[in-house]
Amino acid sequence: MNLKVTTPNLQDIPQIQDLLKDEVESGNILYRDDDIVATNIRSYLIVKYNNQIIGLVALHIYSNTLAEFRSMIVAEKFRKSGIGKLLIQTGFQKAKVLGLKELLVLTYKADFFQKLGFIEILKTEIPNSKIWADCINCKSFPVCDEVALIKYI
Repeated sequence: MNLKVTTPNLQDIPQIQDLLKDEVESGNILYRDDDIVATNIRSYLIVKYNNQIIGLVALHIYSNTLAEFRSMIVAEKFRKSGIGKLLIQTGFQKAKVLGLKELLVLTYKADFFQKLGFIEILKTEIPNSKIWADCINCKSFPVCDEVALIKYI
């Protein structure tokens, strides 16, 4: 299976929402409406197979040095096939081109990100308070049960 990472277009939004639906309903990924996805479409990276989106991640920029990987998902039947790793590695390349220095992730899948070079940090060490603006929409707010990790590039 020869897969490549691309940037979605606005017509991909229904597929993006469909792929995210179960994880959003379970509270593992924050809901973002179509307008927010559209506004941030350039931050997404996707993988398609047979014209269907089977994996995605967003690289959300906070400052000239810091970005966060968010909404990372791979369709269940394609998990453990390297798609997640491919998405994150492509995100690393994009981050380097942009001149970013720190990549953050808040996740329930810390092992996955640690295998890719992320290190765990305390949430109080997160370098930019802007990220907490999204947290008010989380099922766990104000007691965050995700693990904070960072990678310096």
